[in-house]
Amino acid sequence: MNFSPLPSVDAASVPVDALVLDVREDDEWEAGHVEGALHVPMSDFVARFGEVTEAVAERGRAYVMCRVGGRSAQVTQYLVQQGIDAVNVDGGMLDWAGAGRPMVSDGGGAAFVR
Repeated sequence: MNFSPLPSVDAASVPVDALVLDVREDDEWEAGHVEGALHVPMSDFVARFGEVTEAVAERGRAYVMCRVGGRSAQVTQYLVQQGIDAVNVDGGMLDWAGAGRPMVSDGGGAAFVR
């Protein structure tokens, strides 16, 4: 069987106006996330798949993100198999923060990667 490589980009290459799909769990999201990102935890992904397809239809390619890139790689692979334009963000939120990209938290305090 021939598998094509998973489409991926580094955090610094994600466009400012991109649709970021954050698949981390609620406590991770609350600590710090990309402003304007769509939050669909991996544990809820199948049940909320329609939200993802609607967002991609409206905004284009989904840049899928988790903490370091493992969960998002699984979700990206699933999306690509469904014919959806998605790319994995290598290094996830840790690299996002490391690249100095902006983050917000739900509590209004300093955002951090949990």
